[in-house]
Amino acid sequence: MKDLTRGSEARLVFFFTLPLLFGNVFQQLYNTVDSIVVGKYVGKEALAAVGQAFPVLFLSVALVMGFGMSSNVLIAQAFGARRYDRVKAAIDTSFIVTFAFSLVVAVLGYAFAPAILALMRTPGDVVSGATLYLRIIFAGIPAMFGYNAISAIQRGLGDSKTPLYALIVSTVLNIILDLLFVIAFGWGIAGVAVATIISQGASFVWTFSYLVRRNPYIRANPLKMRFDREVFFSIMKMGLPSGIQQALIAAGFMTLTGIVNLFGTDPAAAFTAASKLESFAVMPAMNFSLAIASFTGQNLGAGRVDRVRRGLLAGVGMAFSLTFCVALTLYFFGGRLITLFSSDAEVLRIGAEYLKIVSLAYLMQTVMFSVSGVIRGAGRMTFTMVMALLSMWIIRIPLAFLLSSRFGTRGIWYAIDIGFLVGMTGSLVYYFAGTWKSAASDPLAASVPAGASPSAESISV
Repeated sequence: MKDLTRGSEARLVFFFTLPLLFGNVFQQLYNTVDSIVVGKYVGKEALAAVGQAFPVLFLSVALVMGFGMSSNVLIAQAFGARRYDRVKAAIDTSFIVTFAFSLVVAVLGYAFAPAILALMRTPGDVVSGATLYLRIIFAGIPAMFGYNAISAIQRGLGDSKTPLYALIVSTVLNIILDLLFVIAFGWGIAGVAVATIISQGASFVWTFSYLVRRNPYIRANPLKMRFDREVFFSIMKMGLPSGIQQALIAAGFMTLTGIVNLFGTDPAAAFTAASKLESFAVMPAMNFSLAIASFTGQNLGAGRVDRVRRGLLAGVGMAFSLTFCVALTLYFFGGRLITLFSSDAEVLRIGAEYLKIVSLAYLMQTVMFSVSGVIRGAGRMTFTMVMALLSMWIIRIPLAFLLSSRFGTRGIWYAIDIGFLVGMTGSLVYYFAGTWKSAASDPLAASVPAGASPSAESISV
């Protein structure tokens, strides 16, 4: 576990982010290999099918993602305030609720997958593959939710390494199983889906075992977990706006995918391939944002508002530098990289066009995500929800409809740029207004004397 309230802000943010960043690289390899294997060995229709699945899964887990983010903030603030009883209560409650949600999502997702794909106007030659892929993935949703819940808990406690180790093993296993099931066994798109849920199950077992047996502060016992109603309502108070925000974003991606689908299978396949590549450009912003949120949560819990600004400046500088390098690579070499997924000429042309137009958005997204990390770490989830509504549904989606009617798929890519510009501007204005730092959001994480230090005995069960 790592105390983020003492020491060099830049060093703490960097070394906390590093395992997250490596973990996200492996996570994206996980997803990218799925797409490469189906694109190269099954066909562009299968590549498009995997792409259709992403926004549906994103929407399905959105509310739980919000719950996980609020759990992370609550745990970080309680840990920073040395309230270890609250840390334990938040962990138990988070597990219980996450497990219940995962079962509901699995059942509903399996049942309604075809209807959702129909709403997205999925091309006819893609529907059957997308439905099969989604239904297999939904069967493994509990393991996915479990791993993400434990990762949020570990980040709140200052540990970003343990989830990384599990993810490395899971990614290597997924790649091996992809090749085995698709190439050797000939299972097609079902093969990559089965490989994914087996690999996710392995990462969940790894991290859960650590939390139960080896965590030096919280030795969780799955048979003795207790639901704390007060903690639950505190988490929901923060998590509901965050969950709605994630749902708005996910539904926005589904709608954008639906707009792309109007132009046929080639743009759908190109959009899928380009999105897998751009995920590497988004990684620095996402991971530094997570680190900044945990850093902010702990320091606000400890009453150290002065450290938050310095942590943000360090984080945004490092994230921007990394994003710039990746964006430059995708701008100039994106077309060649698309060949990893498909050799179809039209897919290559559209994918390269997308990466050139949207590369500027990655830099704006980096600033927006970094600043949003502070706002989320302060528990101001309502603002991030409002910004998601504004940038996605008031700006990006209407513009995508309007501009695509005039410029084709290029109009959709222009709308993405404009949406991020609005989101970045709004986040900066709110940050500099300073209202986010008026108080720590969690009433349960009241501060204790600064000299208090972690005690394993005080929180073990």
